[in-house]
Amino acid sequence: MGQYLLDHPLSRVMTCYVAGMDMASHSPCILITGFGPFPGAPVNPTMPLVQKLAALRRPAFADVTRIAHIFDVTYATVDRELPELIARHRPDALLCFGLAARTPYIRIETRARNAVSMLWPDADGTPVRRGFITPGADAQMFGPHTTRLLQAARLTGADVRASRDAGRYLCNYLSWRAIEATRAEGGPTLASFVHVPPTATDTASRRMSVDKLTDAGEAILLETIRLARSLRLVSHRSRQEKAVS
Repeated sequence: MGQYLLDHPLSRVMTCYVAGMDMASHSPCILITGFGPFPGAPVNPTMPLVQKLAALRRPAFADVTRIAHIFDVTYATVDRELPELIARHRPDALLCFGLAARTPYIRIETRARNAVSMLWPDADGTPVRRGFITPGADAQMFGPHTTRLLQAARLTGADVRASRDAGRYLCNYLSWRAIEATRAEGGPTLASFVHVPPTATDTASRRMSVDKLTDAGEAILLETIRLARSLRLVSHRSRQEKAVS
């Protein structure tokens, strides 16, 4: 399965800037994911984007644990590796990126559809035998925090829009599994999925530049960290109030 991806350094989890583990001041942990190449997309800009976001040096990142991971573009990989990553690192938030090859702008997904394409096999050629993820389930919403991410990304000057359609392929599938994870005991408090466009390969291209995409991605990450801190504080205060009562 995907020997190129298995050999890629980002196919192994990369942890950066781990803060002290004192539980009273436990730093936020953000799992940042992207995808590798897949049929029709031999170059996936989420791979270098995730690497850059995990390695950026900023004061706001000083006490933040950032974990970068690249998924093979297969359903089995997502089902196997996402739970493993969550169990190992206990992230406060999931920030997932995927390529939207036909969209020239950044899309902040607001929901995951209960749908899987039966026309397009994954990168392993695994056929899909049913057109849904969970029998009888409605679409799942990411939550109101997506508006905050949208606003933060737009401040960079990038073309960023809200989206209600994450597709019917691996991006939507990961979105579904990520939202599920936030509802499980011990899971992350929030999850997000961001579709990115193909990036420019030269100055004459009308595509989004790598720098502009990175700036927008950084803004989204910073807002995710702010949200994670806020939710952690709310959770801590709630536990304190319960202990007192």
